[in-house]
Amino acid sequence: MLAPKAFLDALSDQASRLFSGDTTQPRAELESQFKALLQSGFSKLELVSREEFDSQMVVLARTRARLESLEAQVAALEAKLAAPAP
Repeated sequence: MLAPKAFLDALSDQASRLFSGDTTQPRAELESQFKALLQSGFSKLELVSREEFDSQMVVLARTRARLESLEAQVAALEAKLAAPAP
């Protein structure tokens, strides 16, 4: 994985090469090339999609809820064990 500064530096270098000098390319072609450049750079980073992030947040919320439930059960059992026997 590239460090953020190294990634931005590499992206900047590639972009400056793309847009350097007098270009006769139409704007749409430049935009297309720049998007491809960005996509190439982002593919080198360890990014996840919004959908994957959201699904993992749901899993985390369920896990936390289950953990809280188990903690409450353990606390109840500990209290029951700590209570003096009749």
